[in-house]
Amino acid sequence: MQYRKFGTTGFEISALGFGAMRLPIPDTPYPGPEPDLEPAVELLCRGFAAGINYVDTAYFYCRGWSEVAVGRALQRDGWRDRVRLSTKLPLGDVKKADDFWRILEDQLRKLDTTHIDFYHLHGIGEAALTGPIREFGIFKLAEKARDRGLIRHLSFSFHDRPEAMKTLVDTGEFSSVLCQYNLLDPVNEEMISYAAGRGLGTVAMGPVGGGRLAFAGGVFQDALGGKFTTPELALRYVLSHPDLSCALSGMGTAQMVDDNARVADSREPLSAEERRALVEVREKCSELRKLYCTGCAYCRPVCPQEVQIPAVLEALIYDQVYGFTEHARNRYRQIGSNPEKVERNASACIGCGRCETKCPQKLPIRQLLARARERLEQA
Repeated sequence: MQYRKFGTTGFEISALGFGAMRLPIPDTPYPGPEPDLEPAVELLCRGFAAGINYVDTAYFYCRGWSEVAVGRALQRDGWRDRVRLSTKLPLGDVKKADDFWRILEDQLRKLDTTHIDFYHLHGIGEAALTGPIREFGIFKLAEKARDRGLIRHLSFSFHDRPEAMKTLVDTGEFSSVLCQYNLLDPVNEEMISYAAGRGLGTVAMGPVGGGRLAFAGGVFQDALGGKFTTPELALRYVLSHPDLSCALSGMGTAQMVDDNARVADSREPLSAEERRALVEVREKCSELRKLYCTGCAYCRPVCPQEVQIPAVLEALIYDQVYGFTEHARNRYRQIGSNPEKVERNASACIGCGRCETKCPQKLPIRQLLARARERLEQA
């Protein structure tokens, strides 16, 4: 396992972090009858044994059980002394200052620990600075928690615009940042370097693009002549960022742990030429996407059959543009599967053409829906 400097914290972090969002835990709400957590605990320990020394969870992951599983894994074989623990404060649940302490104390109990190494403000953007952070004095509360030894570092996870990340970094309150960064979503690339330059540890979530890059094949794999599978080159791409400390992967199987640990152990980074080749393919694909859909959704309200046209065309894009056929079919199968949403897939299209009258790009939507049925409804 490779280890990297983690900002100015003095910690050497493993290049691969264990994201505990997708642990193999039965779908049982917390609190309540405890599900079987042993497979998740064993999986976490497998990752620690492979050299992972950073684990990231959150208050609501796995319907509340992730923190419990992480805590039990850390208590085995002395891992708590060797692995840094990260979890998150859900600011949306902080309605008064006392809620900060209530949630933190509950997390410490669930995690069976005396302290949290990296305590993240969960999914905040720039607006949080003038919202709950100021309203409840979160920075002051975090300082008191540090003084009491309950947390070691304050961090933040992030889903806002890159400019907003700069604003948060510049507060000087945070030791590290967790943000989206992968081959398909490079928008935070420059801000990762900015944060590192300001002394923050930098962690990338979603290194395989939320599962989009999790399958073999496709244009990126072809771009490097099949040297690496798509999931492997996706992780290598993220780890080749010179200012990134750690790639955080949500792993749910032993195979995923073993494969990712092998890549993170490799001393053979992507070359500058290989990175350029991948970037060129990505830019070409970005242009090709526009031939299928820009996602404006002007077509959606006029469909009398409630076809979720943008989602269908997005699935078609992953198949036709990127060559991610397995992911595309999985994505297509999900359309209409949520009983709380009124939406249907392309098979419900009656060919009325109303969608095409609203499309700014004048796309042949009916033809594209027919192609989606042909390509994505196969067994």
